[in-house]
Amino acid sequence: MVQFSSIFNGLARNISIKNGRKSKTDVGREAADALVKDAKKKDLLLSSPGIVNAKGSGDLVSVYSKRGKKGVNQDRLCVWKDGFVWQEFGCQDDMIFCGVFDGHGPWGHLVAKRVGKLLPSSLLCNWQESIALTSLELDVGSELERRLHQFDIWKQSYLKTCSAVDQELAQYPGIDSHYSGTTALTIVRQGDLIVLANVGDSRAVLATTSDDGSLAAVQLTVDLKPNLPQEKERIKQSRGRVFSLSDEPGVYRIWMPKVDSLGGPGLALSRAFGDYFIKDFGLISEPEMTQRNITSRDQFVILATDGVWDVISNQEAVEIVCSTPEREESAKRLVECAVSAWKRKRRGIAMDDISAICLFFHTCSSLQECDPVKHPEKSLQ
Repeated sequence: MVQFSSIFNGLARNISIKNGRKSKTDVGREAADALVKDAKKKDLLLSSPGIVNAKGSGDLVSVYSKRGKKGVNQDRLCVWKDGFVWQEFGCQDDMIFCGVFDGHGPWGHLVAKRVGKLLPSSLLCNWQESIALTSLELDVGSELERRLHQFDIWKQSYLKTCSAVDQELAQYPGIDSHYSGTTALTIVRQGDLIVLANVGDSRAVLATTSDDGSLAAVQLTVDLKPNLPQEKERIKQSRGRVFSLSDEPGVYRIWMPKVDSLGGPGLALSRAFGDYFIKDFGLISEPEMTQRNITSRDQFVILATDGVWDVISNQEAVEIVCSTPEREESAKRLVECAVSAWKRKRRGIAMDDISAICLFFHTCSSLQECDPVKHPEKSLQ
């Protein structure tokens, strides 16, 4: 059975006593907010380039971001972690949250920052509430049933969270998000389960050891572009249009349903927070959910904005991270390699903001040696 940590329970009791009778949701949210504040005081939240590594934990997270040539850096990164601080945040010893947020539009940097701030704590509240309300025994039934139930709790928590965050963003007075928005790619690791929630076109790639000992890249998420068949059909059902302009061949965008004109700015994403001008015409903030059970072969996962994947393949990214002498420098080296590749491959095109998070699953001593021999890329169907 999933157990609440004593710290969370203590906070919940104290809040309940101070404020009288409140609903489970109210108490859970206030307790979670208290944990968020406590984590900030102890520097357990990372939202800028750096590393996170806690004593007694095999996890290490390397984070780095580089501003492009289009103005202010609109990418935002977020990591929640503790070897035993995460116990407080997620009520378990072996949990971690990472997220990359790629803003766009005039207010994109503020939208990305706002969503990056709201999403982790809101997700925690909804996850705690789901567990409290269901009170289900996870050790009952088969292993498959337990894992499916575990994933379902996260899925429902994410769906509720993303909907609430998008609604709150629309009402937030400090940011005009009508023509601005952000992607959001986040991962939660809970024991040997990883859950990914993708809104937009950032990408998660796993590095895993193949039978021949080489390191293979496995794409865990799909870049959610308007021309994907299932996305395009949804947009059409909402009266939106999907096409590319003659001066942007291959760049498909959502357009408003105006026959006599382009119908306002086009958006090269099928899912995003914000961008309310086109929300009625097919754009949604609902995440696409993915899960995977980590094995001893799985070494690390890369979360990166499209500025990386525009110029570097999945396999190249895995090899860059693997060949970095110090894991702490892996995200920085990946971003720097992407910057160099951008200058070679996209001359004359303003470089995008480029950001990456590398989450390692095992301690250095347990990591296998990287085989430099290339291995065919695999991708999620």
